[in-house]
Amino acid sequence: MEAALVSAATGALKPVLEKLGALVGDKYKRFKGVRGDIKSLTRELTAMEAFLLKMSEEEDPDVHDKVWMNEVRELSYDMEDSIDDFMQSVGNEDSKPDGFLEKMKNSLGKMKARHRIGNEIHDLKKQIIEVAERNERYKAREVFSKAKNTTVDPRALAIFQHASELVGIDEPKAEIIKLLTQGASTQEKMNLVSIVGSGGMGKTTLANQVYQDLKGKFKCRAFLSISRNPDMMNILRTILSEVSG
Repeated sequence: MEAALVSAATGALKPVLEKLGALVGDKYKRFKGVRGDIKSLTRELTAMEAFLLKMSEEEDPDVHDKVWMNEVRELSYDMEDSIDDFMQSVGNEDSKPDGFLEKMKNSLGKMKARHRIGNEIHDLKKQIIEVAERNERYKAREVFSKAKNTTVDPRALAIFQHASELVGIDEPKAEIIKLLTQGASTQEKMNLVSIVGSGGMGKTTLANQVYQDLKGKFKCRAFLSISRNPDMMNILRTILSEVSG
């Protein structure tokens, strides 16, 4: 479904970009008044197309991105209609109308078409920018709301608790280090030691102090605090980052 949305949005943009490219070509070089807006609009749409292509790599775009993709698609259709109307109104520059009145009528028609496409390009550019800004604005609010409502696992905070705040940490730390290192020179297997106790006793801080004392003895090491609702991908990324750092 998400891939279809991205494909529909990029598919609608492609012909618009091609036709905008034609409008700044030699055939329409006389319409200098709108060329600046056309080039600016082309740059904006090219950036949007690149963003959409990047978004196609995401497995699940959020709801704001989906709404934005639909808006981009609808605006693309409007732009294509406006460009088609302009091209049809201007007609073929090589045609030479007969008679003074026909020439005047032809010139006035082209002036009206140029004025209309200028206004429409300006309005469409404004709408495109508004759509992009609105998407960014509401996505920023969503990120802020998530950050505001995120609960911090108290065990994660314990990692930063200073050891001096805990009474009698040296003795249990030495005991755990002894359990972890005993027989290390004669055997290859790991030693596993569990630290158990009631909440708030300083288990995480104790484990961190043991880690700080022993980490220099290992080429690969990592220290993680796992929350009650772990994100396994983040955990694996953190482990990879620490052991490769």
